[in-house]
Amino acid sequence: MYKGSCLCGAIKFEVSGVFEATDACHCNQCRKWTGHFLASAEVSRESLLIEGEANLSWYHSSEKVRRGFCSQCGSSLFFDPLDKEKHHWIGIALGSFDKPTGTNLGQHIFVAEKGDYYDINDDLPQNEH
Repeated sequence: MYKGSCLCGAIKFEVSGVFEATDACHCNQCRKWTGHFLASAEVSRESLLIEGEANLSWYHSSEKVRRGFCSQCGSSLFFDPLDKEKHHWIGIALGSFDKPTGTNLGQHIFVAEKGDYYDINDDLPQNEH
């Protein structure tokens, strides 16, 4: 069981399953949404329980994805692909989880769009897209 919340605590969540994947997304949208890159865990939708959904706002950043954030404190929380048949998972910002998570990043994605102000210096796989 994993637990987490937004900065102000208006939204809390629990994940009863395991992390299916973890990654750091360096795409332009994730960098603008978070202020850097988005480190997230993909979890089964069925394993996620959200408390305080009245404080959860969604921004449709494309025809394929919506991004969930706290309407009170602005915390970036959820990356939700809209094609639920293709994507049985939802992404949750790793920084919003309470410690310990017992996990590590698995890969970097969209590195072709990474910011020019930092380098990726670990040995994780790097995918252009």
